[in-house]
Amino acid sequence: MMMTDFTEEHTSLQSFRGEEGKGLRGGPQHATPRKLHLPIPNSYRKWLQIQRELSLRKLTEGSKYQEELKYDFNIKGELRHLDTNESFVFNYYKNGHEQNHERYEVLGHSITQYVYELLGRVCMLQKVYIPTDATEDEPRSFFFMSKDALTSSSSLIIFLQDHGAFCAGQWGRRAIVSEGLKHGTQIPFIKMALKSHWEVIVLNPNDNFTDMKTEKERFSVRQSACLIPKRGSSSPEEHTTYVWDHFIAKSAARNVAFIAHGYGGLVFVDLLVQRKHEVMNKVYSVAFIDSTHNIQQQSRHDPEIQEWIHKNCREWVSNSKPLNKTVHCVMRVNCPTFSAGTEKYGLAPSCCLQPIFKYLKSMLKAKITTALRNSPVVTRSSTRKKTGN
Repeated sequence: MMMTDFTEEHTSLQSFRGEEGKGLRGGPQHATPRKLHLPIPNSYRKWLQIQRELSLRKLTEGSKYQEELKYDFNIKGELRHLDTNESFVFNYYKNGHEQNHERYEVLGHSITQYVYELLGRVCMLQKVYIPTDATEDEPRSFFFMSKDALTSSSSLIIFLQDHGAFCAGQWGRRAIVSEGLKHGTQIPFIKMALKSHWEVIVLNPNDNFTDMKTEKERFSVRQSACLIPKRGSSSPEEHTTYVWDHFIAKSAARNVAFIAHGYGGLVFVDLLVQRKHEVMNKVYSVAFIDSTHNIQQQSRHDPEIQEWIHKNCREWVSNSKPLNKTVHCVMRVNCPTFSAGTEKYGLAPSCCLQPIFKYLKSMLKAKITTALRNSPVVTRSSTRKKTGN
């Protein structure tokens, strides 16, 4: 089942259904509730169709643990057992670490495929395979982007996730399992960016290898790794640099911003060091979330990079202080740092969604204002002088 938190129209439809049912139960038998005559918009119909077609349960069926994984996402995007409505139980088997691990890996694989479907069908993003010159039988990685990400001159937002056993569109697998899609996926961020008429690129930095083992062997803790690196994406750093060189740097977007979580922050700084002037000219701002970067070490104490980071970046960190309150980091030179409003690392991205977009919009407005102020004013007299009239 699909979640409702990510679309206003689904919430409206839910209230519409509630009013409809209330009229039928509480009113006179001969009265016809007025709500029944309201037409259902096409957007609602499309959403209901996606609801019927998308199911996490369908993705786990046929697996070794299909009976032990009778879970799906409810209307709030929370993972719940289909029979008991309870949240996911990690230690399902007593004293069965290997079985619990395999079961969780099967669930994680299904969640990855489910989120990919959401990116394509809910966010309407396109999957782009890399490397662009891959042979037919060569292992490939991919990322997602909006339709006009490369051709539009509007703002372009790049999503760069933490390092871990999860792929594009996720801030963290455990957050999805424990807290739901609203907190563990990047979809609320993507929807907000698209609503602001910005283009998006969702990187896939953790998709680095092709596993040559069978599906049964893949989730077993006993089987040794049989991995083949993917050219251009053998590491998060290589993946990000490849997408930058072949797509982002060549895009028509004049204003590019990054939202980087955890290790993704370190990856961005690596990109900044490797493509210093390109990044400084094209990227107007970066929002870090619990980033693991180290500016001094990565930049080799380059003062230009350190100044750019301080001027164009802001970080939100897991902290006991209220949301968006200043946090002083005495251990490292950094950009202005603020509290994410939670001490839970996995919830930090979702908790600071609003202040991050407020910051990016303010930085964009400041850049545009500065550009207009510095641009020469064209007058009739100056035009006549240039043309010799």
